[in-house]
Amino acid sequence: MYLSIMSSIFTYICILLAVAFFTLLERKGLSYMQIRKGPNKVGVAGLPQPIADAAKLLTKEIAKPTMANYSPYFVAPVFSFILALLLWQLYPSLYASSYFKWGVLFFLCVSGMNVYGTLLAGWASNSKYALLGSLRAIAQTISYEISMALILLFPLFLVGSFNFTEIKESQELIWFSFIMIPVSLIWFVTCIAETNRAPFDFAEGESELVSGFNIEYGAAGFALIFLAEYANILVMSLFSSLLFLGGSSFLFFQSDVIFMLKVLFFAFVFIWVRASYPRFRYDLLMGLTWKGFLPASLSFLMVITMLACSIYF
Repeated sequence: MYLSIMSSIFTYICILLAVAFFTLLERKGLSYMQIRKGPNKVGVAGLPQPIADAAKLLTKEIAKPTMANYSPYFVAPVFSFILALLLWQLYPSLYASSYFKWGVLFFLCVSGMNVYGTLLAGWASNSKYALLGSLRAIAQTISYEISMALILLFPLFLVGSFNFTEIKESQELIWFSFIMIPVSLIWFVTCIAETNRAPFDFAEGESELVSGFNIEYGAAGFALIFLAEYANILVMSLFSSLLFLGGSSFLFFQSDVIFMLKVLFFAFVFIWVRASYPRFRYDLLMGLTWKGFLPASLSFLMVITMLACSIYF
């Protein structure tokens, strides 16, 4: 038990450090893609910039909007941050002290609760901009949650297990992305929409919502929302590499370093997409999942179901 607790604490510390320097990678990556310099004033080449940003946010005075509902207003960022950290309990390391037997169900339950943090933040701020941003984010997340759940059934049917470790180990010979290329692409686009990232960042449409559901937050509250968002990006990159790129396997080698390189690749693609595409229209976003991804996922699922039945029976 003590080993599991220490392992979880160590994992959370590593995630906070990873999120901090992922923000630096994003700012540097976006700047060079736009032919300009990113953060380069703090320390050597701007490397301590995330530490300086964290110190600034955590030492600022906590804002208390006059019309806000204080209890849910302060609970919402903490709730979102806890949910983001909980997903990292599913990390199937080669050196993990314990494994979730029903990991896929745990993932769906926790990721499905993310909308409540956004709803609380938007409603409790008592601002029309925050409420509108949260409503957009909730509708978007719930819509793409359906496609994500359907796509998760593909590796489940092929492997016959809810355990992420077994799904990872079943791809030693061939990665699922080679078997299901269209499904893996749909999964990645769904991940971008689930995390409210560009070009699907309608919860933060600057032109009409100023900053969206987090407009009334500053200091520590904003820092927690920010950490939750980027922790979710990294964890979705982790599950993308786990489900479709074989996790820690490459040819006949198994290593956590290989796994982390795959996660870093997906995380960088998030940044690359943000730098490359303009924001969608909201009706096109909804049409993409309901008229595109949902019928395609159901069609592919029928094929995989017949394939799985022929294998097992």
